[in-house]
Amino acid sequence: MRVMPFILAVLVTSVSTPSLAQEWIEFANRVDRFTCLFPSQPKITETTYPSAQKADLPARVYSAAQGQSRYSVTVVDYTQAERILTEKAKTCPAGAEPCLGGPGNAGHWKDDIRGALIYASWQFMQRDAKLTSYNWHNVDQVEGDQLQLTNADKSRTFVGIYMHENKLYIIEGTVPAGYPEPGLFQQSLGWLDENGIGLRYQSLYTNGWPAPPRVNRTAQPGQGRIDAPGATLPGQR
Repeated sequence: MRVMPFILAVLVTSVSTPSLAQEWIEFANRVDRFTCLFPSQPKITETTYPSAQKADLPARVYSAAQGQSRYSVTVVDYTQAERILTEKAKTCPAGAEPCLGGPGNAGHWKDDIRGALIYASWQFMQRDAKLTSYNWHNVDQVEGDQLQLTNADKSRTFVGIYMHENKLYIIEGTVPAGYPEPGLFQQSLGWLDENGIGLRYQSLYTNGWPAPPRVNRTAQPGQGRIDAPGATLPGQR
């Protein structure tokens, strides 16, 4: 974790805002294998996430606030969906296909994983808010969805939802009415490999399909990626 000073360039606006100079933390988590900028050390909360197929999946919420603005990354562990829904299917009534699933897909665990992005986006659409934007997006070639909502109090919520190695990542920033969008927070999301090194793919990554080759960080250092503390590239040890 490093503390980095920078100027929020996106704050060039006529709206009166807090101090432009901020110190944000380069946060890297090896357990959930992601990186992100936060305005302060994020609080980590263990929780569960009810999936579309009613599996209570383990999840962690990494959250921080700055004034009235709120920032969070929620990581949902869909690697547990097969185990949880297979066990659940054992208690289903005979013939109850929506509960039982099918051969190799007990409890519809495969459907749960494949539909995770759509289901998470749909949950945001059910909020008491106006959806103003809904787009396809990718972070370092990992594909996902982006949503923007205007809430009842006129605050705005900016959301990115991605699926990587059967983990669902929901990055959410909410700012008060009149404030600039949290662009730097959203754009800072990144991935870590198994060694804690910042990860980028050479072509589009779609969860559930064979992963494309990774960018060789040794041959192409930097790439704007954050590495976990103590992580070193091969050949630099």
